[in-house]
This record gives sequence, C-alpha cells and structure tokens, in this order.
Amino acid sequence: MENRDEELVARAIATGNPADYDELIRRYQSDVRNWLRHLTGDPSRADELAQETFIRAWERLHTISDGKKFKAWIMKIAYNMFLQSSRRQGRESRLADALGQEQLATDSHVTPSRDAEVADLPRMLAVLSEDERVTMVLCYAYGMSHREITELTDMPLGTVKSHIRRGAARIRERFDLGSGARG
Repeated sequence: MENRDEELVARAIATGNPADYDELIRRYQSDVRNWLRHLTGDPSRADELAQETFIRAWERLHTISDGKKFKAWIMKIAYNMFLQSSRRQGRESRLADALGQEQLATDSHVTPSRDAEVADLPRMLAVLSEDERVTMVLCYAYGMSHREITELTDMPLGTVKSHIRRGAARIRERFDLGSGARG
C-alpha cells in the first residue's frame, strides 16, 4: 500500500532519513519541474530551480504544518524560488545595462521555450502578465482551485479570479479563439 504524503513527511521529519523524502520527490518532481518550465519558458533554468526547490524543502521540512498539503507546500516553495530567481535576473540585467554591457544583458534574459511538446502553449503564455501566467498554469495545468492558488501565491481570491478571467480573455482575443476556449 502506498504511503500517504502526511506519513512520509512525518517519518522524514522524525527520522531525518532522506528515503521517505525521496519518495515525495518522486511523486511531485514532474509537477514542480513542469510548472517551473511554464513559468520560466526555459527547461534548463526550470530544472535548476526544481533542484533548488527540493533542497530548500528538505532543509525546511520541519516547518510544514500539515503533511496532507505537501504538494501545495512544495509548489509554493517552487514559486518563491522562481520569484527570487527572476528578481536576481532583473538586478543582473539592470546592472549590465548600467555598465553598458549589452552582451551580458542579453544573456541574463529568459530565453524562449525550446520545449516543442505543445508548440503554441509558450506563445500563448507569453502574452500574459507574470501573475496571469502563474494563476492560469496553476488553475488549468495543475487543476488547483482558486482558494488553493490564493494560499500558494498569497494573492487575494478576487485577484486570482481576475487574473484567470483576464488571462483567458487575452489568450482568446490574441489567438482568435472565440468563446470556445476554457476560461
């Protein structure tokens, strides 16, 4: 019988044995990596952030208040890692611009997605603001409720709903999808 997340979390905290944590990684590695790929548009950057996410989560595993919510907890850590990385890239870009090093500024920007699994998805997500992209991916790709997205992103519920509604409308309008698109 497969152990529940809360049991694995409790055992990993109690024993400090990484084997239980490894099972949690196996369960959620794809979700974390794919979400970060949607956010970054860069598979290699997403993989680096996913690795950092799981390391950070292991270091802070003792802080989780409810092992049943491990997935939401790890996704929030991933989101925070993404935000930190984006801020760092923004600072590097501004510094490069200030120093007049155009090549460094070009290298520090997010590169377009090379993941050809769904060719139009990166183009569609690119027309959204960062907050719209985050909420749309969590809602549609990961099936999270508006309340779960609110908890994960610390955005008010009304803001989450607005971002999803506006994001869907922007995609429909930009790609001439009419009212048949989900939103």
